[in-house]
This record gives sequence, C-alpha cells and structure tokens, in this order.
Amino acid sequence: MSRLLLVDDDTEVLALLKKFLEQHGYSVDVATDGQALWRALERQLPDLVILDVMLPGDSGLVLCQRLRSEHSMAIIMLTAMSELSDRVVGLELGADDYLSKPFDARELLARVRAVLRRTGEVRSVLHERPRPVLEFAGWQLDVTRRELRSPDKVLIPLSAGEFELLLVLAEHPQRVLSRQQLLDMARGEAYDAFDRSVDVQVSRLRRKLDAEPSRSSMIRTIRHIGYLFTPSVVVKR
Repeated sequence: MSRLLLVDDDTEVLALLKKFLEQHGYSVDVATDGQALWRALERQLPDLVILDVMLPGDSGLVLCQRLRSEHSMAIIMLTAMSELSDRVVGLELGADDYLSKPFDARELLARVRAVLRRTGEVRSVLHERPRPVLEFAGWQLDVTRRELRSPDKVLIPLSAGEFELLLVLAEHPQRVLSRQQLLDMARGEAYDAFDRSVDVQVSRLRRKLDAEPSRSSMIRTIRHIGYLFTPSVVVKR
C-alpha cells in the first residue's frame, strides 16, 4: 500500500481528500503546515507528498525545496489556477508534477497513480539485472542507483524528473528530440503538461552539468523544435 502525505491548511479539503484517497487503496496522513509536515516525516516517510503552495509559515515552495534536498519521495504541488509562476518555480525546485486549484479529486487520483507508477517502475529495476552506467564528458549516470557523478566523482542530487529527462537525453545522444518526445519518453506515457515544464527541467540540468557557463552547454536548444544532447555517450555494464 502506497503511503501519501497531504499538506494543506484547509482542514475540510484535507478530510475530503483523505477519505477519497483511502477509498482508493492508499494510506494517507495529513498536515496543515510545515511543522506538522516534518513531524509526520519523523513518524514515517511517505511515497508521495501532495503539497499546497499557500500555507501558513513556510510556503509550499520553501517546503518543496527542503524536501527535495533531504528526501527522494515524489512531490505533487497544488497551485492557484492563475499562478503559472508558482507552477514553474515548483518544477524548478524539484516537484514531479503540479495540479491547479480548483481540481476534481479524480484528476488528483490520476496524477498520484501516474507519479507512483513511474517511481514504482524505477524501484522495480533494483530487483532486475544491473542496468548500465552511461558516461559522457567525464560524467557518470548510474541507471540502477539513479546517481549522477561529476568528472571529479562528486554526487550531484537530481529530482525524479531531472533524472528521467537526463536519462532520455543520454540514451539518445546527438539526436534532436522535441519537447513532446521528451515528455513521452521520460514519463513513459503521453503526459498532459505544458511545454515550459521541459524547459524548466532542462534549465535545472544545465546549471548542474555546465560548471563553466562560458563553455557550450551539453544540452543545446534547437529553436522551434526541442533539444539536442551533444556529448558522445559510452555505455558500461
């Protein structure tokens, strides 16, 4: 049974969503602010956190950033319908998905299932034969461990979305991929997201991969089409 943590200061919404998600087979804990969130994490780590942006005290964006720096669980952000900037910032901070308020509980359920399916597929890899390590420009991307190491062997933290996108790029080097192709291959299915979500993830990856801004980026923008991963990639098993 997958465990969810709902974080929202609207107790009525929390009660309704908790009941709905439990009816669909999930174990659900709730929190109304950042302090309650950290107490819940001390009791048990969830598989996925559903995190509202507008919270008393630390905002959902601040909490998302800290969660991503300390834990690897999936994160879905809940944002106001009109606040595109919140969605973009949330993705930049490492959220795996977003949902705009107001929303239908069935849509949230579909998002939860999709995110957990992706993370579950990744976990199942650990019980299969070892997967390769992809090497490019001195970097190493360990597919089994989901780790990225720099040329000087420093471990570079990646969100789930960043890892999935980098893996797709590294598996298709020197080939132009459209934003929709990247979404489909990284998510494993057609994904209802705005193109900017890919741009945000690429921007985050560039900041981590391109230590010297003066040098040409490993992920090149192909205007009006998509992106090109420029290094040669060597597969080691």
